[in-house]
Amino acid sequence: MTLELHLRIAGALLIVLALIHIGFPRRFHWAEELPRLSLFNRQMFVVHCFFIAFGVGLMGALALFCAGALLTPSPLARAVLAGLTLFWAVRLIVQHLVYDARLWRGHRFNTAVHVLFTCFWCYLVLVFGWA
Repeated sequence: MTLELHLRIAGALLIVLALIHIGFPRRFHWAEELPRLSLFNRQMFVVHCFFIAFGVGLMGALALFCAGALLTPSPLARAVLAGLTLFWAVRLIVQHLVYDARLWRGHRFNTAVHVLFTCFWCYLVLVFGWA
């Protein structure tokens, strides 16, 4: 498998991750949880969640459709790849330092998701870092 193929796979997976955000409100019971927040905090939460998904989708589109350009040696390609590597490396660290282990330990589904996303963040760091 070539590095370009790995970039395209990473891009496709990021687009899937962005689309998965559509199901977050139902999965995480936002209809019951969010009304407890003030109107400002509720709207800020929703807007930030949208833009996180949008940004992840754009990262995915970049990797999927512009893999060749990202692999063409240039200062811009290096800067973009360095930024993507740093972004996902920080996300990997956050996975283990911010989320309390009580959220997933002892819960089969949550543990599986925790492990799956740890592997996914590692894959993204390796692919973007390698590129």
